[in-house]
Amino acid sequence: MQEYVKSGVQWRMLGWGGAALLLAAPFVAMRLGSQGVNWSVADFIVAGALLGLVGYILELAVRRSRGRAYRGGTALGLLGALLTIWANLAVGIVGSERNPANLLFFAALLVGIAGAFIARFRPMGMSHAMAATALSLGIAFGIALTQGTDEPFVSHWLELAGTSVFALLFVGSAALFRRAPQSSSSS
Repeated sequence: MQEYVKSGVQWRMLGWGGAALLLAAPFVAMRLGSQGVNWSVADFIVAGALLGLVGYILELAVRRSRGRAYRGGTALGLLGALLTIWANLAVGIVGSERNPANLLFFAALLVGIAGAFIARFRPMGMSHAMAATALSLGIAFGIALTQGTDEPFVSHWLELAGTSVFALLFVGSAALFRRAPQSSSSS
């Protein structure tokens, strides 16, 4: 038991330390004079809150579940959400970050959040919620393509590739939740 607790502390230190390094990287880049990095205080606050929320939710899932499949599903789903939000806020998924069609990707994530609550975080329901999120991202991309824009041309193939990566993370999450025992999460 003591070894399990020690291992848990090491994973927590690694996770929170990694989050701190992610947040420190743009700060260091700005101090070294990188022209491509220009974060405001608000950018650091939003990024810190986002990383903190993801870390907190992951810690809750680890505490509530002993099953590796459930934990892995949670981790992949959170990674998909984090990357979708980060990319959308930083540069936008379609066009630039100012393109109103990018709001559709936030709505797609809300589908997953609502589904998780409706499922009461049970594995099979979480599997459905993550699959619905992946599908919603695809639908958001399809709708965004139909919207006219006066922004400079950005390759739709590149946008599709990015959206596909995010969606595949949710598909992987759904597959892991499907493999998790139904008693894997306490309700």
